[in-house]
Amino acid sequence: MSKKWIQTADWKSEKHIPAIEISKIEKGRVYVKVSVGKEIPHPNTTAHHIKWVDLFFWPDDEKFPCEIGYVSFDTHGESAQGPDTGSVHSEPITKFVFSTKKSGTLMATAYCNIHGLWKNEEELKL
Repeated sequence: MSKKWIQTADWKSEKHIPAIEISKIEKGRVYVKVSVGKEIPHPNTTAHHIKWVDLFFWPDDEKFPCEIGYVSFDTHGESAQGPDTGSVHSEPITKFVFSTKKSGTLMATAYCNIHGLWKNEEELKL
C-alpha cells in the first residue's frame, strides 16, 4: 500500500499549506514569516487546529538541509479555567531569522491534527 506522507498544494487555494514569505535579506540575515491559512483561514479550534510549523533551509551545493526552527502552537481553546473553555486559540503564524551566505531552498512543514502533514517550498536567492 502506497501512502502519501506529505501533502502539497498552492497556499492560495488550500488552507493547510504553510505560506513562506521572505520579508527581508540584510547583511547576511534572512527574515522569514511562515503562516498557515494566509489566503483561506484555518479553523484553529479545539477540534481542528495546526499543531506545529517547522522551517528548513537547504543551501545550494550542500548534501543536507538545516533545520532553522520549530514552533509548537499549544493553545487550542484553553484558558486559566481549563481546556475547552474557548477563550484562547493559537494562530499558526511565526517568524524566523537566520544567517547564510548561500542561496538555496526554504521548506516549511505544518501539521494539522485532522488532515496530517503539509509542506511548501520557496527559493531563496542572495
